[in-house]
Amino acid sequence: MFYLYVVIFFLWTAICLYLLLGGADFGAGIVELFSSKKNKNRAGKIMYKSMGPVWEANHMWLIIVIVILFVGFPNIYATMSTYVHIPLVLMLIGIIARGTAFSFRNYDVVNDHWQIVYNKIFTWSSLITPFFLGVIAASTVSMTIDTESTDFLSAYIFSWLTPFGCALGIFTISICGFLASCYILPQVKENSDKQFLIKKVKVFQLIVVITGILVFVAAYISDIPIFEWVYKGTIGQISVILATVSLIGIYYYLKLKKYTPIRILSGFQVIMILLAATYQHYPNLILLKNGTLSLISNEDEPMAIKNLAWALMLGSIFILPGVFHLIYSFQKNINKAFPK
Repeated sequence: MFYLYVVIFFLWTAICLYLLLGGADFGAGIVELFSSKKNKNRAGKIMYKSMGPVWEANHMWLIIVIVILFVGFPNIYATMSTYVHIPLVLMLIGIIARGTAFSFRNYDVVNDHWQIVYNKIFTWSSLITPFFLGVIAASTVSMTIDTESTDFLSAYIFSWLTPFGCALGIFTISICGFLASCYILPQVKENSDKQFLIKKVKVFQLIVVITGILVFVAAYISDIPIFEWVYKGTIGQISVILATVSLIGIYYYLKLKKYTPIRILSGFQVIMILLAATYQHYPNLILLKNGTLSLISNEDEPMAIKNLAWALMLGSIFILPGVFHLIYSFQKNINKAFPK
């Protein structure tokens, strides 16, 4: 069981890191998309200087999640890739389109009218991708995946296209925009850029609260006991309290004009939201219409789990120092990009 829990730990950690880092990456495009016409160019330049050169590394965490599910939990992987394949494909198309458009709009040797097309593809893909990420997450707990269904709509459409799924997709978009605004704020030097991002932090924080309420309303309409999951246990209650304290802390540090703690508090707030929403039905990863798929009872053969656990532990020895070095090196370049 030790090796199984090691694999589960890496799975949850990779999901968290993808939401925190990949989510902020998507948020860069979302902030740009929802900027006014006069600020759109400013937003694009800020986001590129702050996050551009390391955007590709964020998808490493998604790849780790996919590999863990494919190797360690093939039944869960098969269920997801079968019944939720449409939003999965749309999310992957968004990732590819976004990355391609980003490269062409910033590194194309010719600067012409196609830059407008690349900008639109980049920003709209940044919006669509986290939406479907939220939809996929919602499908795992909505109890709408019916493995016994015999018609196309029930099996492959209504398994994910639900009010709760759409609400969680919108909530995920707001979280991404919020994270990007908070992460980038400490890096900018010009006062006009700071005021622009401070406004974005406040707006997206409010949107996170509103869309969070929307998620609860949609869950109530869909008979999903999310309120019970979040508030039933001590861990959920503590997580909600800490998330609320983080929200207050963000406004407090905004008032003090101390922006580095905001980056930490925003990430912590999102982790608390994720913990509150998921811990209650652990170890069940997918709640089906006619049962559950548990991480404990749907694992692969013990030898496969053991080998996977060792691969993850040894891989982290090489990956994590490389990631920290990448962040450190990039931070020095950011200081040059935003001179005082």
